[in-house]
Amino acid sequence: MKEKINSLWLRWILANALSELVGLGATFAVTGFLLSRMDVPGMAGILLAFAFSVLSGAIEATVVGLAQWWAMYPWFPMIRPFRWWRATFIGALAAYVLGYLPSTLMDLMDMEASAAQTPQAEPAAWLTLLLAAGLGAVAGAVLAFAQGRELRRHVRRANLWLPANMLAWAAGMPVIFGGMDIAFQMPAVWQSVLVVGTTLLVVGTLVGAIHGRFLVVLARDKMGRE
Repeated sequence: MKEKINSLWLRWILANALSELVGLGATFAVTGFLLSRMDVPGMAGILLAFAFSVLSGAIEATVVGLAQWWAMYPWFPMIRPFRWWRATFIGALAAYVLGYLPSTLMDLMDMEASAAQTPQAEPAAWLTLLLAAGLGAVAGAVLAFAQGRELRRHVRRANLWLPANMLAWAAGMPVIFGGMDIAFQMPAVWQSVLVVGTTLLVVGTLVGAIHGRFLVVLARDKMGRE
């Protein structure tokens, strides 16, 4: 039983690491491509960029949701792939709205400040990472809500899934912010791509390792009752 549980954890980490690398990487690529081709000035452009960024989250949601289902299926065969994908999709899009809302509001404020010729100070790095951790915790709760409802249909203690994702993304989001900041400072495009890819792989591994431990608890509890 212990070997089976350990293989669930390792399988879950692998699925999350690779799916975040592919899914979130493709999301960033599509978003960057669309925004680079967009030529809409002012507030309309900022709001349109917000809509594009949120909708592109469907890519990550699909890749991650299906990869997670593949990882958990041997231990949770009663969970259907479509239902897990749908739960992931709903949570991811809601989390994307929450995640892009602060930067969108800041862009709108910067636009007004530029019009008024008011200088805007950049926040300190430690404050940015602290805010990223807080954003990750909130986004993790939003992301996990629909998945948690699906888990509650099949396992006890599914309420653990919410704090599991809050903790996982509170740890993972500062890594994303830090990695993106380093990537933007790279002198060559290939270096930026390498930093982004490494960051996403690390984030997927870290996040998967954290909420994967909680998933192991749920699987152990389920196996103990069978």
